[in-house]
Amino acid sequence: MTRTEITAILKPETPLEASFLQDDGFCRGLLWGVPRYGHPEGTILAHIVEVNANVDALPVDAETRRKLRVVTFVHDTFKNIEHKGNPRDWTKHHAVYARQFLARYCDDEYLLNLVELHDDAYYAWRMAHLYHRFAECEARIEAIRERIGPYWQLFYLFFKCDTATGDKNPAPLIWFEETMKGIEVVEFETVG
Repeated sequence: MTRTEITAILKPETPLEASFLQDDGFCRGLLWGVPRYGHPEGTILAHIVEVNANVDALPVDAETRRKLRVVTFVHDTFKNIEHKGNPRDWTKHHAVYARQFLARYCDDEYLLNLVELHDDAYYAWRMAHLYHRFAECEARIEAIRERIGPYWQLFYLFFKCDTATGDKNPAPLIWFEETMKGIEVVEFETVG
């Protein structure tokens, strides 16, 4: 797929979004993926389209929408190069690579933290609900909150948009919305 075709699919709205598409490694990452559990859409590119559709369905202001789109563009794009061995090397996780990529364009520490931690609410949910490690779940949530700071609501909104794609299990999102303090639960608006 050409860069022009990728651009036509993603429809970048800002110079920042468009600049991402000038990076060869970024574009390679967009084309990675095959249909799998949680991601029946296959490629990262198709996943971004789904997440952006959810962003568009949120009743949020323009600045919040802009930030959500930035996170959407980069959050999973480096899955093609992450370490997948056992034991897992978390310094080579796709979210770490995504943060490093975005740091070339942005110095908003909270937004960079959000990108790096975008899967951590899911990991916290797993600790509690699959492994019954409740104290570790709580500690992870507190660590997220500390690093996210004033972007806690934005973190939640992205988690909602990302989780409500493909055939992902909705239980982590339901748990988050029912138990997290300091968020305002927001529903997707229907079009039409």
